[in-house]
Amino acid sequence: MRTRPLKVALLGCGVVGSEVARIMTTHADDLAARIGAPVELAGVAVRRPDRVREGIDPDLVTTDATALVKRGDIDVVVEVIGGIEPARTLITTAFEHGASVVSANKALLAQDGAALHAAADANGKDLYYEAAVAGAIPLIRPLRESLAGDKVNRVLGIVNGTTNFILDAMDTTGAGYQEALDEATALGYAEADPTADVEGFDAAAKAAILAGIAFHTRVRLDDVYREGMTEVTAADFASAKEMGCTIKLLAICERAADGASVTARVHPAMIPLSHPLANVRGAYNAVFVESDAAGQLMFYGPGAGGSPTASAVLGDLVAVCRNRIGGATGPGESAYAALPVSPMGDVVTRYHISLDVADKPGVLAQVATVFAEHGVSIDTVRQSGKDGEASLVVVTHRASDAALGGTVEALRKLDTVRGVASIMRVEGE
Repeated sequence: MRTRPLKVALLGCGVVGSEVARIMTTHADDLAARIGAPVELAGVAVRRPDRVREGIDPDLVTTDATALVKRGDIDVVVEVIGGIEPARTLITTAFEHGASVVSANKALLAQDGAALHAAADANGKDLYYEAAVAGAIPLIRPLRESLAGDKVNRVLGIVNGTTNFILDAMDTTGAGYQEALDEATALGYAEADPTADVEGFDAAAKAAILAGIAFHTRVRLDDVYREGMTEVTAADFASAKEMGCTIKLLAICERAADGASVTARVHPAMIPLSHPLANVRGAYNAVFVESDAAGQLMFYGPGAGGSPTASAVLGDLVAVCRNRIGGATGPGESAYAALPVSPMGDVVTRYHISLDVADKPGVLAQVATVFAEHGVSIDTVRQSGKDGEASLVVVTHRASDAALGGTVEALRKLDTVRGVASIMRVEGE
């Protein structure tokens, strides 16, 4: 075993960073044996230096993150501060001063992954980020390495624990959205400001990363269609149950049937109870991968939290340190396919539409005519109502999102349609 320790700089010491430091200390001997050299925590950059951090030598704590990554003797920088800046500048500075980087920063990677990979390559260093998607679940490495010889066609997953907890509570207890959100907040699953989770921003960043790796194509956050789940209601769940479905917030990355383009999207969707993702409960994550040779694979586990995320960070740290000792680097960005990212209007799926309509003869015929005029075929129709008011639920066959959008716009103009109560995509069939 090499005796000179590999020096690690830790940027951020919150929930995840403190767990990374703890595991590095308590598992030091095992990590050294697995890597082939000791690993030493050489510095910890924080914003509030006066806070007590159990198990961390106060002499290692600094507020000058830039000076830490510029030291020149740092082998690996672990970045868990999140956000775009100063994380982006610190990471590129680390590469320039001889360090490889392990990051959990999904937002930055989704926005500037290509530039970060280029900076790593230019300096002959590693950029690893297993912890950026789905917490402890090994997903990035299987897509990037284990399936490197296969052709991935679809990645479909639950990649945000907060939203899954909320939707699962609504499904199993009958709670409304706000009630389920309040429970998630009280249990610590939801932030004080849950916008990034419930509006799909977090899942969209992860979808961009997954699509880029799966399809060997640069996919940025702006390429991902995003729709939040705040409008999902108890009535939607009741309709889903009548169809033998439940509702999940899904990240869906697909290769077109002709292989010439890809799409990436995040939105609530109904999925059959028979689908493996339907049984993912609480704050857990799961990702379903479909490829030519391997077929269907599912990755499941805790998708957030200090210990699970730290586990993924440490896995990357071991890999990067091994590369460091061997004088090599691991796989970098693979974007050779350079496939175009198609707009949401090109996506083809099924739809569940709930309409509030006048309860009188001829309404169903008018609605059916609008669907036919826009080339959207109806699969089933369910109607109920009394006292002049009615509810009409239409489930379609597969159609493009653009065609469905035109249909809904035309439906809103009918005098007999009082309102479009809900539009939900139906996936996983």
